[in-house]
Amino acid sequence: MELGSIWMVLICILGFFLALKRILQRVNGWLYETKLGEIQYSLPPGDLGWPFIGNMWSFLRAFKSTDPDAFMHFFTTRYGRTGIYKAFMFGRPSVFVTTPETCKRVLIDDDAFKPGWPSSTMELIGKKSFIGISYEEHKRLRRLTASPVNGHEALSLYLDYIEENVISALDKWATMGQIEFLTELRKLTFRIIMYVFLSSESEPVMEALEREYTALNYGVRAMAINLPGFAYHKALKARKNLVASLQSIVDERRSRRKNSISSKKKDMMDALMDVDDENGRKLTDEEIIDVLLMYLNAGHESSGHVTMWATIFLQEHPEFLQKAKEEQEEIIKRRPPTQKGLTLKEVRDMKYLSKVIDETLRLITFSLVVFREAKADVNMNECRYEFIIFSRQQQDFEM
Repeated sequence: MELGSIWMVLICILGFFLALKRILQRVNGWLYETKLGEIQYSLPPGDLGWPFIGNMWSFLRAFKSTDPDAFMHFFTTRYGRTGIYKAFMFGRPSVFVTTPETCKRVLIDDDAFKPGWPSSTMELIGKKSFIGISYEEHKRLRRLTASPVNGHEALSLYLDYIEENVISALDKWATMGQIEFLTELRKLTFRIIMYVFLSSESEPVMEALEREYTALNYGVRAMAINLPGFAYHKALKARKNLVASLQSIVDERRSRRKNSISSKKKDMMDALMDVDDENGRKLTDEEIIDVLLMYLNAGHESSGHVTMWATIFLQEHPEFLQKAKEEQEEIIKRRPPTQKGLTLKEVRDMKYLSKVIDETLRLITFSLVVFREAKADVNMNECRYEFIIFSRQQQDFEM
């Protein structure tokens, strides 16, 4: 009798937890889908995960593993290769799309979709950065701020500095034995982007800011739990420190201008402080800082990742590496004996290397996610929804 009672209790406990699990997995559906009425039956397949955290735990676990596609495999295995699924991501009910056709529509149809970044990400990147402003304001800020850092003419201003630092880094890496390539590339690109934007060459300052940016990036890719010990909490502190550092630089520049003390050289910070639109409106301190935070972060992250992948692809395809080397050797042969260092003309002559970079950009993406929000109900693949769009496009398996 006692053994039978123990088994009965164990079965009851097991049944209780199974029932509890089933209930918890339906909570988000009750909270977010039932209020849609008949529309809920037209939503794409998928599940909204656990209360509050949704599908984030499995998403982050997959992306920190050696098999990041495991997250998508769950949906395709369970719900079929429909190309569109519902989930609960970054604190909001979402729909993510996985085929080139649906990705293309979500990304370029501005009549139906608008940027829809989570509020947690906005807190980190900045409400006045490109991801947090209206389409018209985005166009205005991009027009005002992009020219100082885009194109060959902008590159010509910093070519000597870039070449000097790349050569120095290569010499240093050659003496270090085994290195973590991406980490070293990020340090190099951060040094260059800091010089372009702030004319800073202070090693301690750059190392400190790079550490803060690293913490900020971890928070962007984490669950928004603002408690000590969690990545998002550390990222908020990192943003606070970065804003304070940049605000002190802005204040110093404004003070120098007020006292008619000219700078030795102009940088991106000066350009942002000088620029005004057709109505004579200048950027506010908040706009300057958020744009700098965004450019500094995106600039060194994207450059580091693209350089790493281009290097890997060339190493995997020796025939293309040989063509790229032959182009560089030919450029060197044509160089006058008195010339020292790269010129802008030589960079423009690197046609094949430019194609290598373009192909690298086609094959890989260094952006973790792209967020779009439906402006109203949207019909897609016979599904109707009004949720946040979570999309990421890859080469063979789009997500």
